[in-house]
Amino acid sequence: MTLDGKWKNAVSVVKLDSIREFKNSDKPTEKATRYYISSIKGSAQEFQKAIRSHWAIENKLHWVLDVGFCEDASRKRAGNATQNYSVLLKMALNLLKNEKTEKQGVKGKRLKAAWDQD
Repeated sequence: MTLDGKWKNAVSVVKLDSIREFKNSDKPTEKATRYYISSIKGSAQEFQKAIRSHWAIENKLHWVLDVGFCEDASRKRAGNATQNYSVLLKMALNLLKNEKTEKQGVKGKRLKAAWDQD
């Protein structure tokens, strides 16, 4: 495998060890190691802040999709169904978030749209 200059501007490699604890659950603690390649120079604290910010956004999006669309309960597995369904859910989520006439959450707006015959 060649990199074909894809990492020519890389100046930092970050290794992050994390521990995930499940409060109020019998699940065991999970440990993970993640590596990041960056084109910026920064301190450990700056990288930690950027990485936490990124994952906070990802976790919030996943939570909204799960609560509003029961994404975790989906059993789509064949072919590209998972990716296609994910794109459709994100499009629907954006439409619902941009709908400003109703002061409801995503789940309530989705239900109201389902009941509307028009």
